[in-house]
Amino acid sequence: MVDTARKAYFMGIPMKHVSLVTLTFQNSALILIMHYSRIMPAAPGGRYLTSTAVLMNEIIKFLICSFVAVHDQSNRDGPHTSWFTTATTVYNEVFKTDSWKLAIPAALYTLQNSLQYVAVSNLDAATFQVTYQLKILTTALFSVSMLGRKLSARRWVSLVLLTLGVAIVQLPSPSPDAAGEGAKSTLKAIRDLIENRSATYDGIHKDSDPASQMNRSLGLSAVIVACTISGLAGVYFEKVLKGTSATLWVRNIQLSFYSLFPAFFIGVAWKDGAEIARRGFFDGYNGVVWTAIAFQALGGIVVALCVNYADNIAKNFATSISIILSCVASIFFFDFQLSMQFLIGSMIVLFATYLYSKTDEAKQPLYVPLEKTTTEPIYPPEQKPRLERVGSLRMNLAPSTALGISSPISERPRSPALFAKYAGEKRDD
Repeated sequence: MVDTARKAYFMGIPMKHVSLVTLTFQNSALILIMHYSRIMPAAPGGRYLTSTAVLMNEIIKFLICSFVAVHDQSNRDGPHTSWFTTATTVYNEVFKTDSWKLAIPAALYTLQNSLQYVAVSNLDAATFQVTYQLKILTTALFSVSMLGRKLSARRWVSLVLLTLGVAIVQLPSPSPDAAGEGAKSTLKAIRDLIENRSATYDGIHKDSDPASQMNRSLGLSAVIVACTISGLAGVYFEKVLKGTSATLWVRNIQLSFYSLFPAFFIGVAWKDGAEIARRGFFDGYNGVVWTAIAFQALGGIVVALCVNYADNIAKNFATSISIILSCVASIFFFDFQLSMQFLIGSMIVLFATYLYSKTDEAKQPLYVPLEKTTTEPIYPPEQKPRLERVGSLRMNLAPSTALGISSPISERPRSPALFAKYAGEKRDD
């Protein structure tokens, strides 16, 4: 099934290549646009509320996935099936008895999206991209603790390198006095975040330099928490759904639907309800904000398509390329200063990502197992029973009479079809 999916084409181009290029562009553009939407000159009424952006992201994703799921189901049902019947089939698949289990990862992903806005508001795009690769570390640790997976020594080394690279990127360069001021501003920013002031950022439109309002420590804290939540949500999602079958679009519908509740009740109603009532839901929105929301809504879909048509290793490679593109774009558009420590740290992170994703070479067995399956294998016409050398003996793995001995007692009767299949064939041993 996966192989068939990977042979799909879009306008004559393999979907594997289309999904990888799209993911690379989407990863780079999303962070750059999100960052710009948080530092650009604000509208007269104030900057847009991130809680509304998170909710709109989930609504758009839900609508897109619902449309595609119904269209996909319609193709499987055939032209004579009514639209209502097709929609009912998708509805029953989305809201089946165990779908509520996705409410937990959906809530976690919603919180992760909210923290991403806090992070890009306080970090430049390149630093955010590099630091956000810590999600590989958190995912690996949760996989070991929750799923009982074993990591090879190579992967443990790559995780250590990943942590080291991120630490180098985040090394402070200012003077001690500036560091003290940064600690004070971090405490103030956290207090403002709790008091609902970070979403509106009152008075930011009066500042001449929006970049001066960025708080590196707060942004780093938001990234670390977001990476932790990302790893936990991903592993929990895998654990809950292990062994179940559902289409790619149905899973995205379920996640988007259950994400609507925390996004609305916690983010919009509870956190920013009073401010929305005073200013309006779409206050501060413009083309840049809508573009950021659209790119974020498409992000999860593109990642799923990439894994479906390519593989996870290719996805990580595309992410690494997007880091390089984000760094280059930040230099040109945001006057990002590329320091030596950032360059070294980024190279270490990219190498660690490659090392972690590298596939282990398959090891050849040292001996040929003699256990037989309960079903006789049917060989293709062009394939003859192959011979293996074990010590000084040449063993025929197909007919047990290759050496002129009788079959062992444990061997099941051979299929008559095979005797007819190989009748008249002359052995070459």
